[in-house]
Amino acid sequence: MKVHVEFDCTPDEARRLLGLPDVAEAQAAYVEAVVKAMKNENSLDQLHGFARQLAPMGEIGLKMFQQFVDQSTGAFKSRGKAPE
Repeated sequence: MKVHVEFDCTPDEARRLLGLPDVAEAQAAYVEAVVKAMKNENSLDQLHGFARQLAPMGEIGLKMFQQFVDQSTGAFKSRGKAPE
């Protein structure tokens, strides 16, 4: 038996329904700080270093995420199904 439930709500309504905090102000402050820092970078090397600091766990986190995606798509390919 399958049951399908559909909610028609805005992202803000969904956040409130799930009891999640409103982080719009924190996100705006973070984006402003990132933009300001990127404008102050003088070379590509400095910009690359800044971008590596922003990524969770740096390059290791990126490689872990890439492995996860590769494994997920590999599992679908082995079943003969394409990911939806």
